[in-house]
Amino acid sequence: MHVLEGVVRPYAWGSRTALAALRGLPTPSAHPEAELWFGAHPAAPARALDDDVDLLSVIETDPAAQLGAACANAFGDRLPFLLKVLAADEPLSLQAHPTLAQARAGFARENAAGIPVDAPDRNYRDDNHKPELVVALTEFDALAGFRDPATTVDLLRDLQVAELDPYLGLLAGQPDSHGLRALFTTWITLPDAILHALIPAVLDGAIAYLNRGDRRFATELQTVLELGEAYPMDPGVLTVLLLNRLRLSPGEGLYLGAGNLHAYLRGTAVEVMANSDNVLRGGLTPKHMDVPELLAVLDFATSAPADLHPHIHVLGAEKIYSTPAPEFRLSRIDLDGTGLQRSSSISLDAAGPQILTVIDGTIEVRSHTGEVVSVSAGHSLWLGDADPDVVVRAASSSAVFFRALVPAPRPVADGLGGTAHAERSAGGAGFSSRA
Repeated sequence: MHVLEGVVRPYAWGSRTALAALRGLPTPSAHPEAELWFGAHPAAPARALDDDVDLLSVIETDPAAQLGAACANAFGDRLPFLLKVLAADEPLSLQAHPTLAQARAGFARENAAGIPVDAPDRNYRDDNHKPELVVALTEFDALAGFRDPATTVDLLRDLQVAELDPYLGLLAGQPDSHGLRALFTTWITLPDAILHALIPAVLDGAIAYLNRGDRRFATELQTVLELGEAYPMDPGVLTVLLLNRLRLSPGEGLYLGAGNLHAYLRGTAVEVMANSDNVLRGGLTPKHMDVPELLAVLDFATSAPADLHPHIHVLGAEKIYSTPAPEFRLSRIDLDGTGLQRSSSISLDAAGPQILTVIDGTIEVRSHTGEVVSVSAGHSLWLGDADPDVVVRAASSSAVFFRALVPAPRPVADGLGGTAHAERSAGGAGFSSRA
């Protein structure tokens, strides 16, 4: 067992209060703090406080003991997931992630072309896909997945913007994924002269809509106005009109598979993802955008908001967020130190690699060998495969922590003539927890 100190990533869109407060530090922080990484990503591995060594080194020293045979057979000698706490005060870019097959092909292609891995115009920095799950800690706003085209046609008509009429016809005449692809492709490739006339007209139409007191699309159009102010003349402002606008309450989750165009807008959440840095951007950013590659990756199938929420399976004190991702499974555990309202302790097996991240209060973790460690909010605990089973109890009046692990795999076709792995069942695979 190792108590971990996370690594802060100071991206400009981050918060000056959320992550500092989580770690018990003064606020506001000197710089925006966007993400707190708990993992073994080479760019920023978490540090094991007891041995003053990073988690990447802990794993590399003895991968068999730390990861276990099942994890190593499926993913090699590296931790397959990255766990973060994310705090957004400003919107992130519109982006999508490739499938495993697309990532492998793209990474090989760019290597063959001699593009440095750290080049700003590089699309594929590794050969892995990047499914991801966020679970809200506060109200969490996001854009994710293409909305039902019929509803989007209603929205565009309600704007009453004459400049939109030619584009409205593209979708009204073909209200399906093909029409969405045609409209998105048209908008993201518009010449600047047209774009610089269309976006202001759309923003004026949004203002007029809100001033009329119409409410059906008020949240969506308020978001368009906010993003239009933050990213003037960015084609992503138009794309926002096509996407689901979501607000997660604390405890709700959002799962994003390959090809899902999305952007996180604001809020604090726990995020877990496959250990990859492959991002295809679609707007709301000054960074590199490769439109042909983005179009090759995007999935234009429509999604209802409910389709994007993971199934939640409750077992005692543990709330499990089930997804099809083979690299991770995430759960939230709420303990009551008084034992009056909820369980005060929970038993966890240590099969495979696990990270326990404390969000509120303090937990005490005791192994059957007698080892005891305390972990306070803003820190994590690493449990390797060779570590004994543990009992976790609340060492404060209440405690909340998240548990990330690698679910037990089963072979499935990966689209490349080989095999990948998937979770054996929703919520049950690789899981042994006794409240």
